[in-house]
Amino acid sequence: MTLFHPLNSTHLDVLKEIGNIGAGHSATALSRLLNRRIDMKVPDVKIISFNEMMEVAGGVEHVVVSIFFRITGDVPGSMFVILPLEEADRFVQEIMQDRTVSFLAPPFSNLALSALKEIGNILAGSYLSSLSDFTNLQMMPSIPSLCIDMAGAVIGNGLVEVSHTSDYAIMIDTVMYDDEECTASFKGHFLLIPDPDSFTAIFSALGVADHG
Repeated sequence: MTLFHPLNSTHLDVLKEIGNIGAGHSATALSRLLNRRIDMKVPDVKIISFNEMMEVAGGVEHVVVSIFFRITGDVPGSMFVILPLEEADRFVQEIMQDRTVSFLAPPFSNLALSALKEIGNILAGSYLSSLSDFTNLQMMPSIPSLCIDMAGAVIGNGLVEVSHTSDYAIMIDTVMYDDEECTASFKGHFLLIPDPDSFTAIFSALGVADHG
């Protein structure tokens, strides 16, 4: 499918820089939560179609953790935080100091699910806060909606309300490094889906032309 959109390489570079600042805020919050130094970077930002979103998550039948937010304010839109099950397990095990926590099969602990939502709040909130600071536009995430299911189901359900206004997403790859182990200990994806009119508002506020 050919994708027509108003974003060029300059726009994506701006979003990547904002993403890296947001990742820095996320890393600070997570470092406090985990009581050790964490570094987080955004290695890539790109435009993908809704069909490609399924592939990014590992395929329509691949089970993932999806944390969905509806964004309200000056630039409405939607956001997914997509985590592999293994990454979600490791994160929550460290937060709860309980190696028996697992999202591989139900039933799931309510406390563990709450911890997962808090992780989503930190990640999504940090990115939106950075974007808001750069643009002076108000962006407020909704209460997170958490789902553990096949990628096709969780992403499809979240797209029901936005698919009639948009057909692509901004994918923000995120990698977290544990300074103690010097290894990449977390890999996840943000999928930011601004409503169409929001693109113009964002780039106008950034002083970047919305076409080019």
